[in-house]
Amino acid sequence: MSERTDTVQTVFVDQTDPLAAPLLEELATEYSTRYGRSRDQMYEDLSTYPAEEFAAPGGALLVVVEDGTSVAGGAFRRYDDTTAELKRIWTSSSHRRRGLGRIVLRELEAEIVRAGYSRTFLTTGPRQPEAVALYLAAGYTALFDRSLPPQEIGVHGFEKLLPTALPSDRAAKEYESV
Repeated sequence: MSERTDTVQTVFVDQTDPLAAPLLEELATEYSTRYGRSRDQMYEDLSTYPAEEFAAPGGALLVVVEDGTSVAGGAFRRYDDTTAELKRIWTSSSHRRRGLGRIVLRELEAEIVRAGYSRTFLTTGPRQPEAVALYLAAGYTALFDRSLPPQEIGVHGFEKLLPTALPSDRAAKEYESV
């Protein structure tokens, strides 16, 4: 399944698809600069998740493509019977501030609902204020005390309850416009 919006296309791929490679590579670089581990250590952590965790029926990996180049992406996997865990939400550093992260969340949330989940859960690190802002703006509930300094909190957990079904094209469009 894919969707074309203006100049970008969303595509669900396997973790080993070449379109997913920039997502993992840039995330490894980003995390290493923010958290002090080497890029290779971070890449190892990201690339050794079993691919089946991010494959149907319990998960998916999405890439946003513009002119043949991967510019954003993200994934989800089964957390429990009713909950999907979002992972690897990424926007290329050269394509930020264009709303691509919102597109990734919207498309993943719609796929999560289609997969039968009613809740999403995710964590992000204390040195990722842009991610925190994205999740709050997209209607996620912080599972931590927002009045505390980020470093004191440590891992920042979020959740969002989703509709249990998208019964019609009209309802899907209304949901996706969020």
